[in-house]
Amino acid sequence: MKFEFRLPDLGEGIAEAEIRSWLVGEGEQIKEHQPVVEVETDKALVELPSPRAGRVVSLDSPAGSLVRVGDILLTIECSEPSDERPPSYGIVGVLPEAEEPGATEEPLTPVSESKKMSEIRAMPSVRVLARELNVALEGLKGTGPGGLITAEDVRVVIKVGQNESVARSPMGNDQRLPQGGIRRVIARKLLQSQEKTAFVTNMDEFDVTRLWNLKQREEPHLLEQELPLTFLPFFMKAAQHALLEFPRFNARLDDENETLILEPDCHMGIAVDTAEGLMVPVVRDIGRKSIVDLAAELQDLSVRSHQRRIALQDLQGSTFTLTNFGSYGGYFATPIINYPNVAILGCGRISQRPWVVDGELAVRYILPLSLTFDHRASDGAEACRFLSRIGRYLEDPGLLFIESV
Repeated sequence: MKFEFRLPDLGEGIAEAEIRSWLVGEGEQIKEHQPVVEVETDKALVELPSPRAGRVVSLDSPAGSLVRVGDILLTIECSEPSDERPPSYGIVGVLPEAEEPGATEEPLTPVSESKKMSEIRAMPSVRVLARELNVALEGLKGTGPGGLITAEDVRVVIKVGQNESVARSPMGNDQRLPQGGIRRVIARKLLQSQEKTAFVTNMDEFDVTRLWNLKQREEPHLLEQELPLTFLPFFMKAAQHALLEFPRFNARLDDENETLILEPDCHMGIAVDTAEGLMVPVVRDIGRKSIVDLAAELQDLSVRSHQRRIALQDLQGSTFTLTNFGSYGGYFATPIINYPNVAILGCGRISQRPWVVDGELAVRYILPLSLTFDHRASDGAEACRFLSRIGRYLEDPGLLFIESV
């Protein structure tokens, strides 16, 4: 019995993906749940497992082609015929398969159109860019690997004036940049946060000289293990400890039932700036991990985020968020809440400043912190105490050992 494996619903509103590479070939025997194809969405690179075992009859969508949910990826001659359709298992759990042909009310893309699109080698985000700039990809020569059309290839067309229909200002001088790909997703999420939260930002400064000295002292030992030590794991651990005392900031609001749901564990979203846009991978169970554990996991998540090999499940389920704009030279900010979280901590640049210590003026290392919180979840006084508690842990990191559980 032949089985047509179709692109499943990947969740998060993803409607299409590009075939990045095939992990199997025609005629090859494959096992159930064996990864068979790597696809790229506007969010991540994803390996899809086969829902059936058997022999690969054909790869119906060539590498580089754009496929939509329900399009055939490959055809399998099943080893054991079955009347029951098993679910497809993927990165977000059980993924519903597309209905059999003819069972859906919405028509699929015509074969001729799909074939025409499959002959064009361009990633989904580049296709979106070309569509919004009204640039025809047909006939455009790609400068990427294997002739892949890049975003710069599309923009070059605009720069040299080969496409006159691009949207410009009335003066004809300014080019409009589209909000496509990850940038569009970010824009929507930020707008959602602004619309659904009563956000307020509290700011303060803390003397972290002892933390600075601790990091400088321990960093060489970790570098011997090829593990870079940054301040971020300390920020995370301090926030997690403070959340034990102030649980209303490790929560989410059920607007329909007007209920604040306190989360039992701390899963922290960490904002990562990549070439494709901002990603917020989640480090889970902060309370069960050491500073070294967090440093290792952050390194792994950062690499996978920049390579766009982060799984969708690693971008979901945060209970609190931390953004470290200090690594880019920022000082104070008003970070936007990562909805449905109710708070986000922004860490600024540590700098040497004149500071009064025991009545004497001294040069100390000062850390600026910015806490944005949903005023519906807590009040300003409690937010000030929460931020001060985080700062106290960072001013005296020994408290993390004394008060840890």
